[in-house]
Formats: sequence, structure tokens, C-alpha cells
Amino acid sequence: MVRTVGVEEELLLVDEDSGEARALSSAVLAIAEKETAGESPFEAELHRQQLEFSTHPCADMGELADSVRRWRAQAVQHAADAGASVVALATSPLPVSPKIGTGERYRWMAERFGLTAQEQLTCGCHVHVSVASDEEGVAVLDRMRCWLPVLLALSANSPFWQGQDSQYSSYRSQVWGRWPSAGPADVHGSAEAYHAGVRSLVATGVLKDEGMVYFDARLSHRYPTVEVRIADVCLDPADTVLLATLVRGLVETAAREWRAGEPPSGAGTSMLRAASWQAGRSGLEGSLVHPRTWRPEPAPDVLAALLDHVRDALKDSGDLEAAEKALAAVVRRGNGARIQRETLARTGSLRDTVAECVRITAG
Repeated sequence: MVRTVGVEEELLLVDEDSGEARALSSAVLAIAEKETAGESPFEAELHRQQLEFSTHPCADMGELADSVRRWRAQAVQHAADAGASVVALATSPLPVSPKIGTGERYRWMAERFGLTAQEQLTCGCHVHVSVASDEEGVAVLDRMRCWLPVLLALSANSPFWQGQDSQYSSYRSQVWGRWPSAGPADVHGSAEAYHAGVRSLVATGVLKDEGMVYFDARLSHRYPTVEVRIADVCLDPADTVLLATLVRGLVETAAREWRAGEPPSGAGTSMLRAASWQAGRSGLEGSLVHPRTWRPEPAPDVLAALLDHVRDALKDSGDLEAAEKALAAVVRRGNGARIQRETLARTGSLRDTVAECVRITAG
């Protein structure tokens, strides 16, 4: 039975002319609610310059692609009705003064975390893949963790921060890493140990609740899924589908390894943190830390190793050929970070860069 996949994408709301982030989420959400009779897939996020949507669980990647494009198109329309544009960028290229939402949860986060929360105007992509049980889910988390930095490199889409080139492909990963629970997790060993660890984290009082356990991958606290959270939001919707395809392949491969009695990698969390830093720094432009050798190798070679790792799972789900083509396309044209930098080099304007990304976002 093919596992279902769902995607959550966070998007930026920007001015139609200047490209600067605009705090219009309340207006956009009100329009969405009115036009969908209360069945809107859109939600508010920490900052009012953000919008999030969630797809339904899909077994077929073609269906998922249609959903991502449909909800992006609706987001574009709702934002236009509110006098704004929508763009799939993981950080705002232009200078911005973030405005935190007014809900009780967001007020608590602002008071608790200060500048960390204030500067957290970042947009990610979360991929949910169904699992049969928490035990299977934790086994999957333990066995896929070493491959997650490669997904960050693939999705990297945040080279600019407050009007400057950050020198990172994913500066979002640096900003996001300021949260006390963010980043890679240790090998858990069992569902019991996983849940005990989460309860202990929440019991410290540092986090508001389980929803703030921001591991790179975790058991969803709302759905029977593994939730992979490491990725930037992808600029091109085709890359979102590729990301989801690879995540499902990783989940299925890890579950098969568990059932076959194969132990997880013994790599420590410090090694994974270093690999994630490298992925966020260079994206697809330089070297990545190879999850098998733990040595730097060219990014295309590491992507090829990822594809080879999940090859059997993708073949069985019917996704292998599409994934091969999509991955080759990303290597050829680059991820969102490269596209942004190339656009800036061509136009000399961050405003024009945002405008081009608005166009690509709509697919």
C-alpha cells in the first residue's frame, strides 16, 4: 500500500509594486474564508506577512502537484484581492520589520523569545508521510535523519536577509536554528523513548507545548504521520513535489530497513548539525557532507546517492522516472537560492528579483 503524503507551505505576502513584505494576512484570510464558505486551507502564521496552506493527504504525486498549484493559485488570487502578491521565498530579500500575529500563542512566543521570535519571518515546507504506528514512525525518524541535510540543500531558497546577500543558500536555516528545540535529534530507539523525551522537553517550561518541538523531523502531534520540517519553502512548485517524493521514498526505505532489522546510522547529532550547516551554506553550489562517508563530496554526487538510496521505494510507488527528471532539472537550473542570485545579477534589483519570484511561484 502506497503511503499518503501531505504538504504544508508557508508563503510571503509582499507589496505588488515594491516587493516589500506586507502584514496583510488577516485581510487575506478573511477573503479566503468568505470565498470558500469556511473551508479554506489557509491559516495564519507567526508573522502577519505570512500565509500557510495545507494540502490533503495524497497517494498519487500527480494529485499532490495539482493541489500545490491549485492552492498557490488561490493564494495569489486572495492576496491580489487584498492588494498584495504572494511569493514562495523562505526569507524576504528586502529589508522588513516583521509584525507578529495577535493570537495568544504568538503573543506568548514574542514575550518568551524576544528578538528570536521578532526576527523569525521565515517560510518553510513541511512534508507529512503516513506511518502505521508511532513505533514505525520513530524507527523511520532514526533511520532517515542522516539524509535530511540533503533535503535542505535541495530546497535552499533564502540567500538574502534584510537587503543583503547572507552568503548562505538557506539563511532561513540559520535563523530557524535559534529556537531552543530546532535542528537534528538524537536516535530515539523506541516510541516510548521518543514521547518521554518530548514530555521532558515540554516539562522544562522552555517550550509552550509539543507543537514547539521543532526537530528537523518528528512525529506529528496532530496526524498519524512523520513530519519532515527541515526544508525551505521551494520557489518552483515542481520542486515541492520532488521534495515530497523524496521524503516519501526516505520514509518507505527507512521502514523497510527497520523491518529487516537494520540499525540506524550511528552518526551523532553534532555530525548532523555540521552537515546541515554545510547544506544551508552552499546549497547545491559546492560540496555537501555525504551521509555515508561523512566527508565533503560535490552536491550532485550526494543528490545522486540520495536518489540511489530511495530508488527501490520510488520504483515501487511509480515515482522513479519523474523523480529522476525533476532532480536533473534542479541540478541543471539550480534551486531557489541560485535563481534568486542569478536574477539579481541580471537585473541589479532586489525588487525585480522578488517580482520574478512572484511569477515563478504561481507556476
